[in-house]
Amino acid sequence: MRYASCLAVSDHQTESDKMKKTIITFWLIVFSVAVIQSCKKDKTDTPDTSPDSDLYTEMTAGGFTYYQGGNLLTGDPQSPHGSFRLRFNAVAFAALDSTGELPTGSSFPTGSVIVKELGSTVNQYAVMKKDPSNENAGSGWVWAEFYTDGSASFSTIKKGDGCISCHSGTPNRDLTRTFDLH
Repeated sequence: MRYASCLAVSDHQTESDKMKKTIITFWLIVFSVAVIQSCKKDKTDTPDTSPDSDLYTEMTAGGFTYYQGGNLLTGDPQSPHGSFRLRFNAVAFAALDSTGELPTGSSFPTGSVIVKELGSTVNQYAVMKKDPSNENAGSGWVWAEFYTDGSASFSTIKKGDGCISCHSGTPNRDLTRTFDLH
């Protein structure tokens, strides 16, 4: 009888251990599913910043020519950007006429990049890239503003919202205003 009683205790402990393992396994599964769902949510809720970083990399790669020799241009009262230097990549620069301006009614070719270096000591960049097929393009341009560390202060995902209305002035020079304001 003593042997049977030991078996009963042993069986009871085994069932208890099984139950503990089952509960632990259940909570590990629940926790794992919660973590996976959290990661999926973060991935879909967080905007993709690679378009911003790609544009920043492109505008810092070099090969640009400065407008008016890189002179600091005073900010126009109509412009939110203040004083700046303006530069064009080779594609955009090739579209300028002999006076160094885009003729009225003309357009920059796809691939053109225009960069405003804001401030007498550069503290921010405003960038336009002509890329009508880009999902982040607004009126044919990808628009962004960056701090000097590369972080976006105005993301490409905004599609130029807040920029296009000011850049749509007359005369039409493909949404660029510098030639008429400076």
